[in-house]
Amino acid sequence: MRNVLLTTAAFVTQTAASAASATEPLSPTNIFAPISTPADAIFELALFVLAVTAAIFVIVFGLMVYAVVRFRRRKNDDGSEPPQVYGSNEVELAWTIIPVLIVLALFLATARVIASVQHPPKPPDALDVVVIGHQYWWEFRYPAFGVVTANELHVPVSDPAHPTPTFLTLLSADTDHSFWVPRLAGKTDLIPNHPNSMWIDPRETGVFLGQCAQYCGTQHAKMLLRVYVDSREDFQRWIAAQRGPVQVDDAVARGRQVFESTACVNCHAVGGTTAQGRFGPDLTHFASRETLAAGAAPITPENLRLWIRNPDAIKPGSLMPAMNLSDEDVNAVADYLESLR
Repeated sequence: MRNVLLTTAAFVTQTAASAASATEPLSPTNIFAPISTPADAIFELALFVLAVTAAIFVIVFGLMVYAVVRFRRRKNDDGSEPPQVYGSNEVELAWTIIPVLIVLALFLATARVIASVQHPPKPPDALDVVVIGHQYWWEFRYPAFGVVTANELHVPVSDPAHPTPTFLTLLSADTDHSFWVPRLAGKTDLIPNHPNSMWIDPRETGVFLGQCAQYCGTQHAKMLLRVYVDSREDFQRWIAAQRGPVQVDDAVARGRQVFESTACVNCHAVGGTTAQGRFGPDLTHFASRETLAAGAAPITPENLRLWIRNPDAIKPGSLMPAMNLSDEDVNAVADYLESLR
């Protein structure tokens, strides 16, 4: 319920900003354009709550204006008090029963949304993904395919006629995090030693942005993520590519040698090599991603070299240390990483 109420509050606070940007291209984080059933249910609940509270405001404010105008002091008043009425069963019943009915309606509407979001039916062909929050990046595991990636979640589009939702198991490797992709679902927390879950069924392909919505430390603001909603065919091609072996040619052999002979292997894993670290992101198919440092910067030759040389230049407070490599070794490692497709 906390997640639904937080998202409802976010709906109200973003109304003015949305109106101001109505003519701009649709934002990939726009909560007013849900494309997944959980986000759509929360959006409709927010509209209902807003309509009820707006009606209450209009009625109460209207009665106040009426009272001020109707019973204002006039020049010909003799100064005596109007007749005093002590107690009214009708008024007391009205101000008791009407608020109770309003609260009951809001309670039932919220309970229905919570039940539909937290306890959906799970079709046999649903996709399961394990999401692990780290300071300060996301790990995504596809148990059915043996695929591990980071910061960029790929899921298939869901056909409304034959829904194929994606169910996410949420875990934390360290402290509290919160998974939030506004156009796909509400916020759901990742609590250490307490598995949580959520689901999405995106009805459109595209890239949808999200991030950690729970303060988790220095780089909380840059713990970003991207959800790529692919067609069924594109998703299967992506899975096949991620399951395939990494082809490394002789041109980047030196970079691989430098990578495997430094502390990089203590934190990162690359399939088919001696690098089996689990503290940092899996780099097996690193070059197939579009961003580095949990979405803090696009992958370009310049950014990659800067990231290897001095991570704090891109992400101050990053837990990735500067390895103090020579320029030649930095270039070699960058070339090696760019070959991991």
